[in-house]
Amino acid sequence: MMPKLLPLALLAALTASAAAPPEAWLKARDTQDRVALDAIAAEARKAADAKTTSADAQYRAALAQSIRSEVAMELRDKRAAGSAAEEGIALARRAVAINGNSAEYHRILGTLCGQIIPANVLLGLRYGQCALDEVSKAIELDPKSPLAWLSRGVGNYYLPDSFGGGAAKAVDDFKKAIALDARNAEAHLWLGVALRKLNRHAEARKALETAVKLNPRRVWARQQLEKTPEK
Repeated sequence: MMPKLLPLALLAALTASAAAPPEAWLKARDTQDRVALDAIAAEARKAADAKTTSADAQYRAALAQSIRSEVAMELRDKRAAGSAAEEGIALARRAVAINGNSAEYHRILGTLCGQIIPANVLLGLRYGQCALDEVSKAIELDPKSPLAWLSRGVGNYYLPDSFGGGAAKAVDDFKKAIALDARNAEAHLWLGVALRKLNRHAEARKALETAVKLNPRRVWARQQLEKTPEK
């Protein structure tokens, strides 16, 4: 029996998604606490530098930078958003180099490449393909990952129609993420943002109301709901 079980255990170890971010990380993101996020990222980077052969340590440091970039972009600090994303890309590439079979490592790399685009549109050509390829690889490895579909949707939202993206494609991706995890507040949030861009305001408000209900602490979700017309 052991010879049969070992390959399955090994496969699970190679492909399993990384653990969810610590509650302190999520709270800092939700409340847009940039001081806390800077400290979190610095600590994660220190751990990554101390454990250069640990894919998980590189991944966690990359994830911290992705969250920093996300909040900086919410606050319209494009320079900080781009800087955090670039630092995160290098860390995520290390994680993928150590373990290329992890869907989550590919997802975070694709997410970070996508975060460069709104921060600096001139880098769209350089990083747009990375965003598409890495998130597609994540979905190939784990097609039932709601986070992978969410990341693809965010990438499509920011990627211009002329580059193969657009809000309409993003809506489909967000709906897929919700179908896989109906309680994913971020998927509902981004669905609302994409629907609003398509001038589907009533549907957008419904999605944003769901996002706020699922995570009332999320400042950016409440802001997006407030700025969305009822009709």
